[in-house]
This record gives sequence, C-alpha cells and structure tokens, in this order.
Amino acid sequence: MLESAPEVQTFLDDVIAGLSQTPKRLPSKYFYDARGSRLFDEICTLEEYYLTRTELTIMQQFAGEIAETLGQGNMLVEYGSGSSLKTRILLDKMESTVAYVPVDISGEHLEHTAGRLAQAYPHIEILPVCADFTAEFELPSSKCNPVQKSVYFPGSTIGNFNLTDADRLLRQIASICGSGGSLLIGIDLQKEIQTIEAAYNDRNGVTMAFNRNLLHRINRELDADFQVDAFEHRAPYNERLGRIEMYLISGTCQTVTIDGATFGFAAGEPICTEYSHKYTIDGFRVIAATAGFSLEYAWTDDQELFAVLHFRLSKS
Repeated sequence: MLESAPEVQTFLDDVIAGLSQTPKRLPSKYFYDARGSRLFDEICTLEEYYLTRTELTIMQQFAGEIAETLGQGNMLVEYGSGSSLKTRILLDKMESTVAYVPVDISGEHLEHTAGRLAQAYPHIEILPVCADFTAEFELPSSKCNPVQKSVYFPGSTIGNFNLTDADRLLRQIASICGSGGSLLIGIDLQKEIQTIEAAYNDRNGVTMAFNRNLLHRINRELDADFQVDAFEHRAPYNERLGRIEMYLISGTCQTVTIDGATFGFAAGEPICTEYSHKYTIDGFRVIAATAGFSLEYAWTDDQELFAVLHFRLSKS
C-alpha cells in the first residue's frame, strides 16, 4: 500500500510561508499533482525541451555500461520517478536488479506507473513510495535481500535546489545509499542561453500551463482565490548564477485569500516557482564530494548538452 502524500496542512503551511517572503515564492515540489504530472510528461516531448530527449539518448547509448557500473543485486531507488521512462531503459539492462523503489509525490500517477512496471518486470519487486523525497522517508522492506542500494536521480531535478539545499539532499541520498552505495544522477550542462531559455518558454504554452497549474491546485485544495489567468509565465536565464528562474507575474493588482490569510499583489509582481541550475561536470563533482560521493564515470551526448554521472560512496 502506498504511503500518504504530504497532508493538506503541510501544503498550506508551505504556501503561506512562501507567499509571506519577499519576493514571494512557491515550492516547486507542489507542481506535481495528477494534472501537473501529465503536463510535465507533455513538456518532456516538446521540441524545445532538449533535456529529456538528450538524457534518453545517453541512456539508450550507454545503458549497458551504466548497468555494469552499478553492479549486481541492487535495490534501485528512484527519486521523482514520474513515468519511469528512462528507468525502463536501465532496468532492461540491469538483469540482476532485485527491487525497484519509485519515490514520487504524486500518489495517483505513481500507483498507475508502479502497476505497469510490475507487469513489465515480474522478476523485480516493485515497491512504490509516495513521499516528498526532500524530507526523510523510510525505504520499504524487500523480500529479496539486496546486496547494495543505488539511488537514481534523473532529469536534472537536482538543479531545482540552491547550493545549501542541494548539499542537504545529497547527504540524505548518501544515507539512503549506505556504505559502498551508488548515485546515478542527471545534470543539465551549461550552454548557449538561447537554447536554455527556449526549453522553459515553449511556443505551445505547455510550460505556462504547467506553471499556472500550481495556482489552480492551491485554489482547489486550499480554497484560495487566485485569478490564475491574470498571471503570466516567464522563465529568464540568470547568467551570473547559472540558472533558469521561473516566475508567475501578476498582470493586475489583486488580493488573494488563503485560509483567512490575505496576500496583496501589485501589477507586475512576481512569484518565483522554480530554479533550474546548470552545471559543469567538474563543478558538480565538487558539490557531490561534500556529501562523501566520488565521481567514477560521466556519460554525455555528442553536443555535451547533458550528462549522466555515476558516484560511489566509500565502504566503511
């Protein structure tokens, strides 16, 4: 049975805390309700959104090498599993994997995906966990006695965290992996600004719908009254900090009420909903080293748009 998703009170507390800041913020982890997860899956198919397509190409080309590097008898734990598309490529090559633990905040989406994976991989124990992976969570018990644990963290999701939070998350991952465990992680590499910005400002407006859906969710689940259509989507690249900064910009003066708390918005006032940091391989190696990880292998595409990195913790 799936564990409970974050409760409404936690969602409410996080939203009120974020909107009380200056400038206003909303946690990007709440993008992924059922509709948000579907919209993100659609984003991943867009021509402008090179990240998923390029990471898939890397996985398809090097999955055999990656599986060999991860080793045998694994419990593979995936952070932010979504539809587990890239994971299927990996599982097809990891013949000795004994258990797969998809961890995702969207319970409905997760349960559907886990069911399909159980049918596709009857020899692997599928143990879904509905949880916020940025917080502590318990791994489910496996009947198969895995030899080691490997965390798979694709999609450059680590880029959504500032340096302090990324370090905290990497240390939490290290505790999940344990002595001698592995981390396989995708990172988006630094490149031409035009290419990066186009990926977050698609011509079809899917990313705009994804961004606005966060306000729809707050209205629906927290009984708020955002004028959603009055917010514009913007996602400029901050070259100095090496990151995309995604915003919802209020197009009008409005007052929003959430659980008795009121928040005023001036015309043109932003809510920051997401960061997406871009790295160099060596720069990320240094970040991961502070959590005890040593870089063993790096795989990239021909244009060096994206990288999949394998780290290992030393055996104690």
